[in-house]
Amino acid sequence: MTRIVLALALAVAVLAGCAAPAQRVDRAPSTPYAYVVLGDEGRAVARVITHDAKCPAIDFDGVVAPMDVRAPPATLPLRPTRSSPAESKPSAFPVLVCEKTVPAGVARAAVFGRALPLPSANPRRIVVIGDTGCRIKTEDNVFQACNDAAQWPFPQVAAAAADARPDLVIHVGDYHYRENACPAGNAACAGSPWGYGWDAWEADVFAPAASLFAAAPWIVVRGNHESCNRAGQGWWRFLDPRPLSPHQDCNAAADDGIGDYSEPYAVPLGSGVDADTQFIVFDSSLVGVAPLPTTDPMYVRYRAQFEHAFALAGKRRYAFFINHHPILAFAPKPAAPDMPYPGNGALQSVLSAVQPTVLFPPNVQALLSGHVHLFEVVTFATPQPTQFVAGNGGDWTDTPLPVPLPPGTTPAPGTVVAGLVASNRFGFMTMERDGARWRMIAHDVRGAPMMTCTLFERRATCNPASP
Repeated sequence: MTRIVLALALAVAVLAGCAAPAQRVDRAPSTPYAYVVLGDEGRAVARVITHDAKCPAIDFDGVVAPMDVRAPPATLPLRPTRSSPAESKPSAFPVLVCEKTVPAGVARAAVFGRALPLPSANPRRIVVIGDTGCRIKTEDNVFQACNDAAQWPFPQVAAAAADARPDLVIHVGDYHYRENACPAGNAACAGSPWGYGWDAWEADVFAPAASLFAAAPWIVVRGNHESCNRAGQGWWRFLDPRPLSPHQDCNAAADDGIGDYSEPYAVPLGSGVDADTQFIVFDSSLVGVAPLPTTDPMYVRYRAQFEHAFALAGKRRYAFFINHHPILAFAPKPAAPDMPYPGNGALQSVLSAVQPTVLFPPNVQALLSGHVHLFEVVTFATPQPTQFVAGNGGDWTDTPLPVPLPPGTTPAPGTVVAGLVASNRFGFMTMERDGARWRMIAHDVRGAPMMTCTLFERRATCNPASP
C-alpha cells in the first residue's frame, strides 16, 4: 500500500480573557437517569439511577415488572485518592441503582414514562467516543476549566453525537476525571464536585451525556480511570454490564486482584445467527506500559484473557477489538516531539505470544481505543489491523503527533506504518457500514465532519472531509 500520511488542523484556539461560554447540560443534576448497556452476546440491561427509596417498574411491550436493586445507597470505605492520598474522602453514593435484563424480542421498553433505547436489529450508525471527563488533578497540576464549554466541551460533544441519531454508542473508557478539589480562587473549575462518589460521576458523565444515553444503548469499555484505586467503585455500580458481585466491587483493597480484572465478552452487531460482525470488549484498565515478564501475574491473566477473546472473535466472520489502551497507535512525547511513544508494550508482550508477529487473528478488522487524547488512525503495510483512537471526547487534549512520522517509526516491533491521521481537536467518531466496507468519520464538537476514512479488509484510506 502506498504510504499516505494525512493530518488534520490541530488545536482549538481559546482566546485569553474571553467570557466562559455557558455549558449545555441536558438534565438538571440529581434527577433520575435511565439508560441501557450491552453485555455478553448483546444482552441488554436497563439501568436506573434514582434518589427514590425503591426501584421503579419497567414496561416491556405493555407488561410491567419491578426493576431489581443493583446497588443500594451507601457511603463506601475510604480508598485514598490515587493522585493525592492526603486529599481523600469516602465515596458517597446517596442513590439507588436499579436494573432489569431486557427480554429478547421486546420491541418497546419504558421507565418513568420515558422510552428506553433498545438494540437495533440492523444498526447503521455507531458513535465512538472516549476520555470525556473534566480533569482536576493535583498530582499533574492540571485543573481543566469545567465551567468553560470551549475547554471542557463534552456536554456539547455528547449533544452533537446524540443529534447524529446513532443506533449504538461505544465509549472507549475514562469517564471520570474529577479526582481532586478545585483550588481556591480558580474560577475555571470553581464549584466542581470531586472524588469518586456520585456527585463527581454525575457531573462528569450522567448529566452532560443524558441525551446520548437516551439516543442509543451503550457498549461501555473500562479505562484506567475506572481501576479500583480510582473510580472503580462507581464503574461497578453504574456501568459494567455484568451482575454486581462481592469482592469485584473495588470496595476493599484486599480484593483488587479480583475487582481490577474482568473477562472479555462479545457483542454481536445486529441480532441472530445472521450477524457476521461483532465487537470484542477487553478490560485493560490496570495495564502499565513496559513489557511484562512471563512470570508476572498480569501477564498470566492477560494471556488467558486474550486467548478467550480470540476464541470469541472466531465465532463470527469479522470482529472489532475494543479496549482502552491503544496497542498499535502512538502517543505524543512533549519532551521529544519527533519521537512519539509507541503502542502499549505490556499488551504487545502478551499478544506476541498468543499471535506471534501479527498480534491479532486475521478476522479482526480494526482496533478501537482511547487513552491518548487525540483522534488518530494508524494503518499498516504489514498484516496488522488498523488502529483507531477516539480519545478526544472532552478531557484535556494531548499535543500533536509529528506529521510526517520520522522514517522507520513504528508502534510495535515488526510493524510497518502505511498511513497516519491525527488531530487534537475535540470531537467524536462515527462508524457507518456500507456492505463489506466501513466509513469512519471524525466529527468536531458541533458534529461537522473533519475526516472520512474507508475501512476495507483491515486497511483504512483517509481524506479530509469536504468543506
